[in-house]
Amino acid sequence: MGLTLIEKIISNHCDQVVKPGDTADMRIDIKAARDFGGANVVKNLKANGLNVADPETTVFTFDCNPGGSDQGYAANQQTCREYARETGVGLRDITDGIGTHIALEDGYIGPGMTFVSTDSHANIMGSIGAFGQGMGDQDIAYAWASGKVWFKVPKSAKVVLKGTPAADAQPKDLVLKCLQHFGAGGLLGFAAEFYGEAIDDMNLAGRITFSSMATEMGAIIALLTPSKSVMTEWETISGRKGEIVAADADAHYDMVVEVDVDGVGPMVARPGHPEDTIAISEVAGRKVDSIFIGSCTNGRIEDLRVATEILKDRKVAPGVVCKIVPSTRRMWQQALDEGLIDQLMKAGCLVGNPGCGGCAAGQIGQNGPGEVTVSTGNRNFAGKQGKGEVYLSSPATAAACAVTGVLCSASTMPAETANFDDRRKEAVASDEKEAVQTSEKPTVLKGRVWMVGEDNIDTDMIFHNRYLAITDPAEMGQYTFDNLEGWEDFATKAKPGDIVVTGSNFGCGSSRQQAVDCFATLGVVALVAQSYGSIYERNAINAGMPIVVSELVGSGLKSGSEISVNLETGLITWDGGELQGDPFSPVQMEIYQRGGLLAG
Repeated sequence: MGLTLIEKIISNHCDQVVKPGDTADMRIDIKAARDFGGANVVKNLKANGLNVADPETTVFTFDCNPGGSDQGYAANQQTCREYARETGVGLRDITDGIGTHIALEDGYIGPGMTFVSTDSHANIMGSIGAFGQGMGDQDIAYAWASGKVWFKVPKSAKVVLKGTPAADAQPKDLVLKCLQHFGAGGLLGFAAEFYGEAIDDMNLAGRITFSSMATEMGAIIALLTPSKSVMTEWETISGRKGEIVAADADAHYDMVVEVDVDGVGPMVARPGHPEDTIAISEVAGRKVDSIFIGSCTNGRIEDLRVATEILKDRKVAPGVVCKIVPSTRRMWQQALDEGLIDQLMKAGCLVGNPGCGGCAAGQIGQNGPGEVTVSTGNRNFAGKQGKGEVYLSSPATAAACAVTGVLCSASTMPAETANFDDRRKEAVASDEKEAVQTSEKPTVLKGRVWMVGEDNIDTDMIFHNRYLAITDPAEMGQYTFDNLEGWEDFATKAKPGDIVVTGSNFGCGSSRQQAVDCFATLGVVALVAQSYGSIYERNAINAGMPIVVSELVGSGLKSGSEISVNLETGLITWDGGELQGDPFSPVQMEIYQRGGLLAG
């Protein structure tokens, strides 16, 4: 039997043929850390007496907050700069742009290669049929020190887009349609290969858009085998040659799905949930306050051209702010050379330095309470970009909304510009919460249950991105769940020895390690969920935090009940009942028993 694309890539990087479920020591071609995670990577390396194995294939990228607009980011960036000087590790500083895009543009990564970063959207490498994975601080520190990571070979899904999209559909609309089909967890734990005429027709920029949202479907990665034209495009921008790596014709897929994209036109994701997608016609006419065009999903020159074509010779609607951020310095310079930036600024847009921009809420500003934003980013979790509401869209749709001041598509722009409607609401300040030191972790765990019975609890709900600059674990617990509706006071009620029980896809979203460490700070001894986001699962295992897979939600247990969790057998018992969960794997148990991946 042949190999799927992910199986072939991993096999080539561990010198053995692998199958789903195997745990392989996989060589990593390029290892990166961003500005908010890099300081913790340095801290982990120094604390454990580890050195960088290969500085020439190791790099810092400053893209979340290039300006260092608060002391936390500024301090973290300086820590990284000093470490780069000491060790010879590469540094792409604040002028260069988004690290994953730099890796593609500069030829660090080509088809069939492997890349890890403290960026949950490192899987955009799937756009050229390469492996990319976002990982937490300990994972990246280990990769820097050893040149490899342990990785559980995922199952593969084959997704075929059927039909012909509408003439005004863009790649972002097609991936939003896939999100509508799969939801936040429909591809959870899978490496998904995407095929179909709609994929074949996509250029590299469109494929980057498509792959960047794999995380929002729960997938490990969305892999798109390069066409000859895409290979030529990549070779031109990267200045290097590559060979197409493709799945074997007789490869086995654990899931084969068709997604109907026939007639699909402009779509949006409604605020709070990237998977809550609808045709824009269903919400057309709602007034908007601000627009963001950029991010790793839609910051390429092709995206800027689309937006400029709509905005040129027009003005941004009165009272509306339009922020535009190219993905890299090269894209910024190309936009300047083509006259796009001049046209965008004449339209009334703010054009920022290359980087993550509004998506990360640090570089180009947040939105305020009651503010309605249309963003070309990949996430619109509550609170991620501020206190307002965020719709996700394509660059064409976002530009049309900027001109008209209302939700609309480029092909249905109303003739009259909307009057600005100030809908500001007072911000509700969060109460400060007291952190509690972590307790000892026995093999058999007993504790009081918190039944947080929701699915798709993302990392911004667990530990909001406004706290990303915090590197001291002792400060993290107080912010646990303070962005999860109904659980904002969790940290004030939790006690050492407690156990948190949740639904499926817990920890979806970002790669941030703090979303694990905050529970340890509070003394929470275990997490029990039906399933976990792929990066979150790794972060928890690597931190030595016991996470157990079991469908405990729906068992009748209520918050306050006492349960016992056996990590070796997976059996969960309580007064009057029991339920079998998944036991720890040998790798998980070994890491747990030694106190974490980097412990001696």
